[in-house]
Amino acid sequence: MAIRLIRSTPLLALSLLAAALFSQGVLADNEGLAVTPTEVTVGQLHSATGTMAISETGSIQAERLAIEQINASGGILGRQIKVIQEDGASDWPTFAEKAKKLLVNDRVAAVFGCWTSASRKAVLPIFEKENGLLYYPTFYEGLEQSKNVIYTGQEATQQILASLDWIAKTKGAKTFYLVGSDYIWPRTSMKIARKHIENVLHGTVVGEDYYPLGNTQFGSLINKVKLKKPDVVFAAVVGGSNVAFYKQLNAAGVNASKQTLLTLSVTEDELLGIGGENMAGFYASMKYFQSLDNPNNKAFVEAFKAKYGKDAVIGDVTQAAYLGPWLWKAAVEKAGSFDVDKVVAASPGIELKTAPEGYVKIHENHHLWSKSRIGEVQPNGQFKVIYESDLIEPNPFPKGYQ
Repeated sequence: MAIRLIRSTPLLALSLLAAALFSQGVLADNEGLAVTPTEVTVGQLHSATGTMAISETGSIQAERLAIEQINASGGILGRQIKVIQEDGASDWPTFAEKAKKLLVNDRVAAVFGCWTSASRKAVLPIFEKENGLLYYPTFYEGLEQSKNVIYTGQEATQQILASLDWIAKTKGAKTFYLVGSDYIWPRTSMKIARKHIENVLHGTVVGEDYYPLGNTQFGSLINKVKLKKPDVVFAAVVGGSNVAFYKQLNAAGVNASKQTLLTLSVTEDELLGIGGENMAGFYASMKYFQSLDNPNNKAFVEAFKAKYGKDAVIGDVTQAAYLGPWLWKAAVEKAGSFDVDKVVAASPGIELKTAPEGYVKIHENHHLWSKSRIGEVQPNGQFKVIYESDLIEPNPFPKGYQ
């Protein structure tokens, strides 16, 4: 009896060791990621504080909703999703610091995060060095493609060029005043816009100004707009600055009855702070508006309001953020693994027919096929969709705009 016990001890020890390793998530196929037999850990990295919180809070909420829905439906590969949330605090070095923590210390399988291009640029080298996977939800300037990023928002040809073509055709616009916040996305976007205005539309840029993030003084800009009288003010003011900008415009009598304005950066999230009455009649270029009339969006809006309150609003980036966990789930299940390289390889061609915007598909360049839409601001803080394109193939490196 004793001899039999002694002989079985090495086998028992090996069995216990194997079980312990398995329970701790040492799964060879997942390359040391935070994956156990019952749980997979992901990161959220947005600004919960600072000037960008007005824009990024919706993304945090939408990603949480998607993850809760996925968990309720059985999770991914039999595992529930655990979330580690970090606050980028509207500060680019903080984004970089938190990205490194999530990838190196927490070993998350994916990160859903960032809003501004400055924050994305700050974390990109870290994701590429550590072979992490970022789902980035914001419309942006394009001119970028990374193995380690899935871009669920629109790039410039889908948002900027399509909207300029629309405003030139429908309003006969020839003169434009460009204004934006002073960082990479607005500056690069306006560089692209200027080239399109001058070289394709044969129009004229009569003014171009940039203001620091968080700026609240727009008096001098408003005076210049009044003096120049452009056919269109083309705006990419970001974050909390939008509240001051549009309230001051309205107070100065610069409203839709006197001035056409097309924004790239005001969604329902920002309108909540601005007040629809201060922007009524102005236009926004987005791929998604809360007012979209389709079964997917109806279900999404109902679920969002059920979780966050009947007065909650949903903007373009919020919806794009909601897509992130669902697209990741589809890629993981297609790959049969949480391994980043395998998930990345499985991503192109994935379709999401349940997207609130209607339909999306991941292109080989890691951007999404999507439609361009123009919404007219209503006094109640919603948008009336007045234009919708066909699906536009993403082209982050358009010839002649680099």
